[in-house]
Amino acid sequence: MGDEEIKNQPNKSDTEKEMKTSVNTAKQEQNENTVPDTVEELEELVLEQQEKIAELETQLEETRDTQLRKAAEMDNIKKRVQRDRAQMVEKAKIEALEAFLPINDDLQRTVKALNESIEKGKDQTGIEDGIRMIASKFEEALKRFDVVRIDETGVPFDVDLHDALMRKEPEDEDIDSDVVLQVLENGYRMGNRTIRHAKVIVSQ
Repeated sequence: MGDEEIKNQPNKSDTEKEMKTSVNTAKQEQNENTVPDTVEELEELVLEQQEKIAELETQLEETRDTQLRKAAEMDNIKKRVQRDRAQMVEKAKIEALEAFLPINDDLQRTVKALNESIEKGKDQTGIEDGIRMIASKFEEALKRFDVVRIDETGVPFDVDLHDALMRKEPEDEDIDSDVVLQVLENGYRMGNRTIRHAKVIVSQ
C-alpha cells in the first residue's frame, strides 16, 4: 500500500470526533425540544403539571369516596339482613307459641278438673273426653307447622330418623336385623329436617 493511499484513509480519531459531535448535536436538539426557552414557558409547564396533579388527586379522592360509600352500603345491607332474619325468627316463635298456648290452657283446665273430680269422687268420663280433645288440638297444631310424628314400628332403622337405645332378638324369627321393634319416645320431623330423632329398640 502506497503512502498516498494511507493518507487518503480516514483517521480513527477523526471518526470518533465526528460521532461525538453528532451525538451532542442530537442531545442538544432534544433538549431544545423538551426544555423551555423562557421563564414564561417554564411557568406554563409547571402550571400544566400542577393541574394534572390536581386532576389526579381529585380522581383519587372521588375513587376513595366511592369505595367508602360502597362499603357503607354493604354494611347497611348486612345489618338489614341480620335484622330481617331476627324478626323472621321471632315471628316464627310467636306463631308457634300462639298455636300451642290454647292447648296449654286446655291442659291446665283438665288437670284442675281432674284434681277436683278425684277430691269429690266424681265420674271422670268427661275428663277423659277433655284429654282426647287436647290431644286432637295438639295434632292439629303439628299439622299446621307441617310437623310429622316419627312413631312407626316394623320399619328399617334409619339413622336420619331414629336413635337406637338398645338392640334385642325379635320374638318373630321372620323379622330381619336392624328393624324398629319398639318406639320408646316419638320423634318429629318438618319436611326433610328431623327435629327430634325417635328413641327406638332395634332388632339384632
